[in-house]
Amino acid sequence: MTTTPRHSRRGLLVPFVIAGVLLAAWTGWWFYLTQQIETRLDAQVAAMRQDGWRISYASRTTTGWPFRARVSIPHADITAPSGHGITAPELVAETNAYNPDRWVVIAPDGLTLSRADKGKVGIAGDGLRLSVSHLRERFPDLRVEMIRPTFTAHQDAEPFPIASAERILLNVRPHLTDGRAVTDEMDVAFNLIDARGRPGGPVEGATRQGRLTARIEGTVVNASKLSGMDSAGVFAAWTASGGRFTAIKGELEAGDSRARIDSAGLSADADGRLQGEVALRAEQPGAAIAGLARSQSGAVNRLGAAGAAAATAVSGDRGVDLVIRFRDGRTWLGPFALAPAPKLF
Repeated sequence: MTTTPRHSRRGLLVPFVIAGVLLAAWTGWWFYLTQQIETRLDAQVAAMRQDGWRISYASRTTTGWPFRARVSIPHADITAPSGHGITAPELVAETNAYNPDRWVVIAPDGLTLSRADKGKVGIAGDGLRLSVSHLRERFPDLRVEMIRPTFTAHQDAEPFPIASAERILLNVRPHLTDGRAVTDEMDVAFNLIDARGRPGGPVEGATRQGRLTARIEGTVVNASKLSGMDSAGVFAAWTASGGRFTAIKGELEAGDSRARIDSAGLSADADGRLQGEVALRAEQPGAAIAGLARSQSGAVNRLGAAGAAAATAVSGDRGVDLVIRFRDGRTWLGPFALAPAPKLF
């Protein structure tokens, strides 16, 4: 009589044991990571409050196991000493558990932007997100994206320039020389796609109730001074240290008008107003300037804009070279003052 040898089933259990050990180790890492995130968040909030920030929120929660760390911050209210800030029904910050060097922050229910003495504006849209990566580097990579945003100024607030847009994108990253970030500079790229101006405002006038698209890029010099948000604002210390924008290039489309822009450098004066020159190669600029002259905005010098429109009308449909100058707190086209110069702080 012979018996069939019995094979051990121990080998069948080995993969499950290994998987269980790995799962337990990964779960331990996830809990350690989320505890570190919460501890560092508390420490950062405490430090900012000591620097004069006003920060409040309801009880936060951390979820996302196994592959993400997701921090939900309801009823967030964050205001810098400068008076600029945001409030949101909820902010959600998320990172990959296996690569916590990149974070994405979204405002799923929109937010309210406080503009110091200009008042508040509500921002809604199909997507409002901020992503930050390379946090261990001197300058992180920063990306702000708004998908089909709308802007509504609160009662008694200063009007916001645009009412809506198809997309707004801002990218900020270290300036690279031979593939390395070795200078105190950052590259900035801004895209405003198919924006519509508020009724009666300068954007609506310049586009003749059409749409505005702007694609602009440049380099920020003395970028390390863009830190802190004191009562004067983030650009004040940067300006005082000699900070400026260089290598500025881009394209503008306002209704039927088109322009390529170029500037060697722009900075801010002691009052925070932009100063410098921007060269434009423009097509049909008269239509945009004439529309600006007809806007109902009190910020626009309609008489000056009308004069500039008449001066550029002689070019007809031909391309024309123009120079926009920011000086003495005003925006000039030749001898014509169009509006106040943009204010950085």
